[in-house]
Amino acid sequence: MKRALLLVDLQNDFCAGGALAVPEADSTVDVANALIGFCKARGDAVVATQDWHPVNHGSFARVQRTEPYSQGKLDGLRQTWWPDHCVQNSEGAELHPLLNTRDIDAVFQKGENPLIDSYSGFFDNGHRQKTQLDDWLFRNGIKQLIVMGLATDYCVKFTVLDALTLGYEVTVITDGCRGVNLQPQDGLKAFQTMSAAGATLMTLADFTY
Repeated sequence: MKRALLLVDLQNDFCAGGALAVPEADSTVDVANALIGFCKARGDAVVATQDWHPVNHGSFARVQRTEPYSQGKLDGLRQTWWPDHCVQNSEGAELHPLLNTRDIDAVFQKGENPLIDSYSGFFDNGHRQKTQLDDWLFRNGIKQLIVMGLATDYCVKFTVLDALTLGYEVTVITDGCRGVNLQPQDGLKAFQTMSAAGATLMTLADFTY
């Protein structure tokens, strides 16, 4: 087992009707299920990340008594203030109901510290604390990652950049990602940033050809 499919934050709150819905996010689930089947047939691992915030998380606009999507600083780091989302043990934090979760080998939660946000599946935004993801991949001898999920311009981008820094070979499935796009080109710029850092960008059709 040298390769893993990494599904980033395919959770209800980021999909249609969710507290922080990403445009067209639900369309990523079909891509994810196709990739899960493709990867499992080849002996690859399948893992997922899950935003998992306490109810009083410092990134929430409500907690900061400010407007959602405005900007500020949290623990000394630039921060977008988000609507409450992916609160621990809530329906919004659950993985999408149509996602083939039976074939996911492990789920890694992030964003549990109320004092700092965690976009990446590997570290918090200040790189002060790691999740269990890197250690699990290392124990299983995994060197290559196939990454997709939500959202392109935040959690996918920072997960990919950290993975590259940690020495993984990374392929991003572009049609398996959707962006928040607070600015119109944020998703596109995120793909460009990931590519410039060393990630390979492919569509599902090209990857499974």
